[in-house]
Amino acid sequence: MKVLVVDDDAAIRRLYKEELEEEGYEVFLAESSEEALRIFSEVKPDIVTLDIRMPGEDGIEVLRKMKEFDSRLPVIMCTAYDHRDDFNVWASDAYVVKSSNLDELKEIIRKCLKPKDTR
Repeated sequence: MKVLVVDDDAAIRRLYKEELEEEGYEVFLAESSEEALRIFSEVKPDIVTLDIRMPGEDGIEVLRKMKEFDSRLPVIMCTAYDHRDDFNVWASDAYVVKSSNLDELKEIIRKCLKPKDTR
């Protein structure tokens, strides 16, 4: 499974890459919205973790563009700030407050990638 991690903080990108690769995921990193959209179109990730506050286009705008392209793509908003009251965030599949402990994020990724019961 391919995970695209989008965050302007290099330390966060490194941490997510190391932790998620240990879980068996193939991880791609982007530090800007432009890079994220380019990698998104080239790699076709199975899931995206997306920072909200970034220079240039913010994560909410990137979320909108990704969902326009593939409405079924799971996107997890990851941020150090509380944006849960922003209705634009509601288009994401999950919302996680950044932490050095990635247990919650890993669990949400597992749930989002779990095959849906089609009965």
